[in-house]
Amino acid sequence: MEMYKVNSYLLSEEAVDLPTCMYKVPNIHRGTTDTQNAGEYPVLQNLELRQTEILKRLYDLKAVVDGLSKTVLTPDADLDIAEIDHACLIPKIHTVANLSSVLGKSPGVLQDIVINANPSEVPLSLLVLHGLLCQQYKVLSSVHVHSSVQNVPSKLWNCLGEGNRSHSRREYQLGFTLVWKDVQKPQMKFSVQSMCSIEGEGNVARFLFALLGREYNAVTSTQIDNWVDVAIFQLKKGSNKEKAAVLHTLNSSLGKNPWLVGVDLTLADIMLYCALKQTELANVPANVQRWVKSCENLACFHLALKQLK
Repeated sequence: MEMYKVNSYLLSEEAVDLPTCMYKVPNIHRGTTDTQNAGEYPVLQNLELRQTEILKRLYDLKAVVDGLSKTVLTPDADLDIAEIDHACLIPKIHTVANLSSVLGKSPGVLQDIVINANPSEVPLSLLVLHGLLCQQYKVLSSVHVHSSVQNVPSKLWNCLGEGNRSHSRREYQLGFTLVWKDVQKPQMKFSVQSMCSIEGEGNVARFLFALLGREYNAVTSTQIDNWVDVAIFQLKKGSNKEKAAVLHTLNSSLGKNPWLVGVDLTLADIMLYCALKQTELANVPANVQRWVKSCENLACFHLALKQLK
């Protein structure tokens, strides 16, 4: 029940157009006049043409790059070390190595190398390298004991061999002095003037091996350096799992070649042999055992073998 009735305000039921804005004003930014006169500004036309040309060049360059990516391969993607010609792995050995170029020129003074090492951890690799140096040069060898260590075993006093000291100092080409001292790692000095110091068994071994005058290409040099690091950081100082992995890789590599890198003895063989002997691992694979015997048949390993007995 409704209280009262009122009449409708609308006179008709036709639709009414409602405004979409409160009021209309002309567009001052884009009027009809500007549109008609747009072609009258050559600067804008040149800018549009330049943009179009730049975009076209970019698309052309993109097409060229896409084409090259389908034909050019990554340099190391398909490089198989096993397929490298073994002829390139043969070192170029100089008949006469120039020690002055490495140790510096000291007229009238014997070029001497002094190495400090801890007797509790004998650097066997340096003894092997000493043997190789003696095969190529006239080496004046000597062993001393620093006051920082006590009770040095008698065999360490003669670790560089008896030697032949009947000649005068001037007749030798190289001096090799080993000092047993309380140091954390082997240290070497080879220049009296600058007293340049090299630390670490691997670094000292690299330096001594370089005195032999052997040159290798980039691939072989990288392989040798890698094996040296493996010997120092994984085989000697690594965990049991790392040592087992090194043995597996070592056995696989020696199944293809008599030596670790190429067809000749390198620093890689020396470092791995010494690290293996000092680690004393059990269950050595067959290829590794054969390689160990090959190393021990060489005269340069005899001094290291005496220290292991």
